[in-house]
Amino acid sequence: MDSTLIVLCSIFAMLGLMAFGLPVAVSMILVSATGMMLSVGGNYTLTTFTTLPYSVAGNYTFAAIPMFVFMGMLAGATGIIKDIYQAANMWLARVRGGLYMATTIAAAAFGAVNGSTIVGAALFTRIALPEMIALKYDRGIAAGCIIGAGTFAAMIPPSITIVLYGVLTSESVGQLLLAGIIPGMLTGAIYLAGIFLMVRVRPRWAPPTVQRHTMREKIGSLKTVWPIGIVSFIVVGGIYSGLVSPSAAGAVGALAVLIVGLVLRRLERGAIMTCFADTAVITSALFFIVMGGTAFSRLLLVTGFVDNLLDFVSSSGFEPWMVIAALVLIYLVLGMLMDPISMMVMTVPIVHPLVVGLGYDPIWFAIIMVKLIELSCMTPPVGINIFAVVGSSQGQVSTRQAYYGVFPFVVMEIMVLAVLLSIPALTLFLPRLMIG
Repeated sequence: MDSTLIVLCSIFAMLGLMAFGLPVAVSMILVSATGMMLSVGGNYTLTTFTTLPYSVAGNYTFAAIPMFVFMGMLAGATGIIKDIYQAANMWLARVRGGLYMATTIAAAAFGAVNGSTIVGAALFTRIALPEMIALKYDRGIAAGCIIGAGTFAAMIPPSITIVLYGVLTSESVGQLLLAGIIPGMLTGAIYLAGIFLMVRVRPRWAPPTVQRHTMREKIGSLKTVWPIGIVSFIVVGGIYSGLVSPSAAGAVGALAVLIVGLVLRRLERGAIMTCFADTAVITSALFFIVMGGTAFSRLLLVTGFVDNLLDFVSSSGFEPWMVIAALVLIYLVLGMLMDPISMMVMTVPIVHPLVVGLGYDPIWFAIIMVKLIELSCMTPPVGINIFAVVGSSQGQVSTRQAYYGVFPFVVMEIMVLAVLLSIPALTLFLPRLMIG
């Protein structure tokens, strides 16, 4: 059977198995094993699946993922993110839409110690949503703000999504993490500007507030911000300076959050053990998914599918920018139908070598991919952050309200994506500065 046909049939078979409810990792492993059997025979397939689990689990780069997950779990358990939110709320209390802005700022700060978009969305639903509803903010827009701000964790280091991309593509995880800083800050800035304009065009979405705080109270609130600053400086500064690797930075960051929690007396033994257990469950699931993605990459390699695809694109007369535009549109559609991790693991083995073969910088495209994954977390009908917020709201927000409320923030994300596509230097500035 023709190798290209084998891969195409494998892709459709994967989608079919997932549609029937089979886990993503299982679908990819079964289809990859079948495809290898048909293309190169049983001996290669058996050898591959004998060595694959250890080669994935023994990858030192992957050590960053459980450490970053653990760091985010600990940060959530200590309650330091609530301190950030309350401090931002005090400073912005007199500004119309201040709670939206406070949520945006706190989510960006939490993104510096948390790599999971779902954790961020669920946490801010419990912290910010009740206060927004109490002050008569629009429920749908309030939910949309939390859904969008929750995705910051996918871009701002330490990002599990970026580390996973680095593992799948063998790109430098350190450079990828640094590349996410400026796009993450840009996203936060556009959110703040967008909210400022939005609540003036639609005043009913954010009624005037009567809260007032003295300057002493505002300055006093900043005393609770230092833990996030220290941990972020340790992680990002350590990677940028080269003193620690990304994997080691995750361990150092987790230790720093643990020490902060113990010093503030906000961590009990039971909470720490719960964080350990949750980290083990999440990491195990991610390891299994990466094994499936790696197996699919091996199938693409032995069949020569990517080389054939690159030859086809080169000979078809398509300009490289046309290919990028087509990929962006494809990912926007896929994001409405698939969860982000599955989408990335399935497509990166095909798309990454294609983009590199067209001459684009792999670090730049990785950040474009992460931005598209952010969008997929918040676009109906399968946006995973939408369901995280609706589920955590305990009936205060309906799915319908979340669908319409997230739309303005999807527009803001598309604006950021357009800027990153147009000005690659924004993404590449810090990685190039790092390597001199």
